[in-house]
Amino acid sequence: MPPRFALSLVLCGLLLACAGSPDSSGSGAPAANPPQPEGASAITAKPGWVHRRQAVAAANPLAAEAGANILRSGGSAVDAAIAVQMVLTLVEPQSSGIGGGAFLLHHDGQRVQAFDGRETAPAAATEALFLNEQGQPLPFAMAVNSGRAVGVPGAVAMLAMAHKAHGRLPWDRLFEPAISLADKGFAVSQRLHSLLKDDATLRNDSVAKAYFYRADGTPHPVGHVLRNPELAHVLRQIAAKGPAALHEGAVAQAIVEKVQQHASLPGHMNMGDLQRYQPRQREALCHDHAAAERALRICGFPPPSSGAIAVGQILGLLSRTPSAAAGLEGGAPSADWLHHYAEASRLAFADRAQYVADPDFVAAPGGQWLSLLAPAYLDQRAKLIGDKAAASVTHGRPGGATSAWAPMPAQPEYGTSHISIVDAQGNALSMTTTIEAAFGARLMVTTDPSRPGGFLLNNQLTDFSFAPRSADGRPVANRVEPGKRPRSSMSPTLVFDRHTGELLASAGSPGGAFIIHFTAKTLHGMYQWGLTPQAAIDLPNFGTLGGPLMLETGRFPPATVQALEQRGHEVREAPMPSGLQAIQRDEVNGRKVWLGGADPRREGIVSGN
Repeated sequence: MPPRFALSLVLCGLLLACAGSPDSSGSGAPAANPPQPEGASAITAKPGWVHRRQAVAAANPLAAEAGANILRSGGSAVDAAIAVQMVLTLVEPQSSGIGGGAFLLHHDGQRVQAFDGRETAPAAATEALFLNEQGQPLPFAMAVNSGRAVGVPGAVAMLAMAHKAHGRLPWDRLFEPAISLADKGFAVSQRLHSLLKDDATLRNDSVAKAYFYRADGTPHPVGHVLRNPELAHVLRQIAAKGPAALHEGAVAQAIVEKVQQHASLPGHMNMGDLQRYQPRQREALCHDHAAAERALRICGFPPPSSGAIAVGQILGLLSRTPSAAAGLEGGAPSADWLHHYAEASRLAFADRAQYVADPDFVAAPGGQWLSLLAPAYLDQRAKLIGDKAAASVTHGRPGGATSAWAPMPAQPEYGTSHISIVDAQGNALSMTTTIEAAFGARLMVTTDPSRPGGFLLNNQLTDFSFAPRSADGRPVANRVEPGKRPRSSMSPTLVFDRHTGELLASAGSPGGAFIIHFTAKTLHGMYQWGLTPQAAIDLPNFGTLGGPLMLETGRFPPATVQALEQRGHEVREAPMPSGLQAIQRDEVNGRKVWLGGADPRREGIVSGN
């Protein structure tokens, strides 16, 4: 057994031994610790996978296998991603679906393209969307569970754009796995059951209650075969008519009615908003990074995602600290390394709060987003990292930029599911997809109440800043505006050899704002610590959003916590249920293969051949 595979198994065992208790704080209410996007559920050790020609990493075995079957039928990576997404809509409804949005990063062997399917604010939305009559921000939980939170869905339209460019199989063929499963039913998993049991508000929606719960109000038990005839009906229409079936006609009307007829906080979306929605193709954000194993070219998603910038800043700043060459201690990062990582993160998140928003509305500092990753700028910012936690951190001035924006106040962020795919033709993608909070806005759409099921709508507009302006009247870059895309933390990532251009990896994670940390951890583990994807994913989670330094419950020794506190960090331990997926090019026994890893904190696998 190669030593990197052995280490993966050891780390899996440590993860199982130290797993924390489930977290049911998914309501979005203010809490002592930053809320996690979804509660924790069972921890299941994953072996890591090896595939020769092609591979699909997804958060549910049924979805991963559907994608792998598309590849085996001659489909492309994009074809497989469409099949995976439609199955996830059914079997992982809490995380993503046709009622939400997605970012897709694609490599065709020569160039990297970024397909933006982020949701948009309705034309009638104003910057006061999440303010009460007194001009104060609404309670977050109230805003999430409302019609106001729903953005115009973009995932299906974006996937159609990507399919037009890179699809090999017919569009309608890609919906067959999800339609078949929706008709026949799938077994309720432990994770879905646990999340349904813990959710306090999903039952308030009559359609969702009738579908997910029994007559006594308890969720269907683990193993119950759950059929969704209404979703099958909608998917058949999308398969036949394309995105128009979702953005026009009966399905669109059902979406609008659900949003506008919310009992307490109706939204502003109308048929025109759905009909006008357009996905975007953007230029991928690529930068160079020197790791221990080799020189890398890391490509991520540009704004409106903050992920690639923040991940790049954290890794770049960390490489300029005394911990740059530090290794693991007992299977976990050391206190010294965590200190430097946390301080780098705080600097990155200060820039994120100041500058990053929809590029169609907000100009990049210094005229380009890469100004935030420029070596000279990172050199300057790294000098601010000392031996103790800084008392306060503020944004920098990349490219000499001056900013009239006010920093965005901290607020909860949720979401999502991640998919990584490589096909036999040399195409690869990394796609993060979301309806935001667990079960989105807790609004389930149906075109016919007599048919069980439907699909859930996102609460993506709560990624905008609730407070649109500072006390002195300066606007927040990420405030609500008509037609605007909210800032995201999604971090789909493709990694290349800087010198040869060879694709090395596809990776990403769900996790709200902690997506940035989960992704950075995995990249650093793979290319600085030399771990397999599975071993890197299995590492304990950690991170800060600018406040306390969060450590995954039970995964760090007391001496590490004490040493961090002595350096001035406020340390808190909590479950941190990531959902990482990664595929890496490597060599085993003299043969080029794809190594796959899936997060033991969720249900995912890596399927292929």
